Amino acid sequence: MNLARSVLPILALLVAGAAMAADYDAFIGSYEGEVVITDDARESKRDLSVDIKEIDEGFQVNWSTTTRQSDGKEKTKSYSIDFVPSDREHIYRSAMKKNLFGGREPLDPMKGDPYVWAHIENGTLIVNALIINEQGGYEMQTYERTIVADGLKLKFNRIRDGEPLREIEAMLTRTDG
Repeated sequence: MNLARSVLPILALLVAGAAMAADYDAFIGSYEGEVVITDDARESKRDLSVDIKEIDEGFQVNWSTTTRQSDGKEKTKSYSIDFVPSDREHIYRSAMKKNLFGGREPLDPMKGDPYVWAHIENGTLIVNALIINEQGGYEMQTYERTIVADGLKLKFNRIRDGEPLREIEAMLTRTDG
């Protein structure tokens, strides 16, 4: 009986730890793909890459988009955001800056910075970025990343003041085996 009392709490901790890691563990990896975008009868090709890795307190999402125009010009944008658990299950707050005490916290949307958070729902890692503009309006960007047999399905939406501006869907192949 004493053995059971001492083993049960250890087993409970192991199960809880495994469940917590399993929340985002399936998304850990590197992925690449491309998509063709048509704007005003102009076509551009975008190379997409996403790297999701575990960090000390949570996970980090790194992604870049290289736009290639038909005239050969290229433009790359890259982003990296750390996410740490919030007090709510399956919801992660961004940890994009350090506070006075060395803790990591989200940026301030009232200063024009994006407020970013992530959550996992039905096997999809959803990253949201809310931006409040100078006029008090907003832009919302949503990246939905779903693990599929061949890699990662990406769906991106951008909305400004309730009006859809862009939707992109792409398939990214796992590159890290």
